[in-house]
Amino acid sequence: MGEERDDKETKECEETLRSMIEVTQEDYKTFVGERSSVVIDGLEIKLGRSWTIKSYGPQNGYALERTTVWNFPDVGRWATHRGNYRGSWSPYIPRNLILKYTEKGEWILDQMMGSGTTLVEAKLLERNAIGLDINQNAVMVARDRLNFYYSPLFPDYVEPTIRTFCGDARNLDKITDESIDLIATHPPYAKLISYTRSGNVEDDISQLPFEQFITAMYEVAQESFRVLKPGKVCAILVSDARKHKHYVPVSTRVLQVFLDVGFILKEDIVKIQRNLKWTSEKWRGEGYDFYVIGHEHIFIFEKPKDKNEAKKYKFSAKWW
Repeated sequence: MGEERDDKETKECEETLRSMIEVTQEDYKTFVGERSSVVIDGLEIKLGRSWTIKSYGPQNGYALERTTVWNFPDVGRWATHRGNYRGSWSPYIPRNLILKYTEKGEWILDQMMGSGTTLVEAKLLERNAIGLDINQNAVMVARDRLNFYYSPLFPDYVEPTIRTFCGDARNLDKITDESIDLIATHPPYAKLISYTRSGNVEDDISQLPFEQFITAMYEVAQESFRVLKPGKVCAILVSDARKHKHYVPVSTRVLQVFLDVGFILKEDIVKIQRNLKWTSEKWRGEGYDFYVIGHEHIFIFEKPKDKNEAKKYKFSAKWW
């Protein structure tokens, strides 16, 4: 019965994919009044809990990253981060990006927000944020992670505006042109991890074959370029993969589509992977004739301030 209800609700979201549908705190309260959990990729995630928060940021003297190789000391479990969502990214990543590239009160977008890691960090760091996901259940998980009271602990804290939507990252129709100060997002893996039940959302790009996935990412890049302010940055975490034991350069292809729509590559950060759960599930045993992929790329793109800057930094052989 629970699985049927998951399918029904995801189908309702699918029918309105081509328009962003806002999911408010009141919608969340109604949702958790009827059920106590959701299932995403076969994993049950509880909702409506009363959060016991032990810390609101990294511990043990953690300092922000300074080089293009990031290797975090732990998964990051402060505030409501729990790491029980397949494919979620470490909260250290959005924290580093938010603190380096934005000021308090500015607007952050994560159009593939999953469990809402970026939005939780935005709330902690007093940035306004918009989150979007194609799976309504994921939106409810994100709203659940945002459901904590914070401001009494910090007298000068200003409660930011956090808005969540169900919809498709290829159509950000509720976001006006050049209104976002930072995009920080983690696109899905092409045909590696399913973020909707049984592949029942037709436009879920995590379900697409590789070439169709790249085409979809081009559309994501176009919308990202449209909504981002000139001179601001779009950061995406991308992982490569293996098929039939051979390397699939997902990151290289995604990098190219973002360059094709007009972005300038500002940084290529290599993130060391500590949790290789999916790899160990797929490639069991020992004695492989290949190396286990132990890194991901965080590409940081800048939107040119004007056409002259775009022309100046457009990559070509003449650049050198």
